[in-house]
Amino acid sequence: MAKGKSHHVVHDPDGGWNVRKGGSDRISGNFDTQKKTIKEARKISDHQNTELYIHGRDGQIREKDSHGKDPFLPRG
Repeated sequence: MAKGKSHHVVHDPDGGWNVRKGGSDRISGNFDTQKKTIKEARKISDHQNTELYIHGRDGQIREKDSHGKDPFLPRG
């Protein structure tokens, strides 16, 4: 994981879900539900042009979303 080039939605063992910037221990936000967390994480990731990784309760990545600049734009 590249430092500062991603955001992650992760389960918080103390309750709720966190948005965390890749390579950082500091959280960007804590929310009651994963749905709210994903919504806010998409806003942050879109604004900062980063990759968004959504983790399940087990810690495994279940979904990815790119908000960065895509080097392989479609032709035409």
